Amino acid sequence: MKNLIYPAIGAIVLGVGAYVYLRPAPQTDTHAIATAAEPLAGAPIVEVALPADLSASAKLGKRGFDAVCAACHGENGSGRQGMGPPLVHKIYEPSHHGDMAFLMAVQRGVRAHHWPFGNMPPQQGLTEGDVKAITAYVRELQQANGIN
Repeated sequence: MKNLIYPAIGAIVLGVGAYVYLRPAPQTDTHAIATAAEPLAGAPIVEVALPADLSASAKLGKRGFDAVCAACHGENGSGRQGMGPPLVHKIYEPSHHGDMAFLMAVQRGVRAHHWPFGNMPPQQGLTEGDVKAITAYVRELQQANGIN
């Protein structure tokens, strides 16, 4: 019996060693990696440089923007993943979306056409003056970011 113990132990040690040496490398969960790389819902879409100072109208507009627009369009118009597009973006430069487009968007809403966020509903409680001030704020943010 004693003669069989040493060969059995040797076989076990060899088997464990072979398993450790020859086992396949752990598989990487590519879905987990892809998910980790995706931005979180609500995260800013673009980085926005702030102007050194705002005009009086833009300061009023910032208050209106923060109260009504920032929930979807993000702080300082940076956009929010899954919620709303950045307004500090070349698409919204004055030559493509004039100031009247902002007023009409607030009053009538907007059908989705540049971004995959769905339609923007009309916004209640903003006067034409409020929208002009908000537009002044957005334009000054755009200018500070090289969008003219």
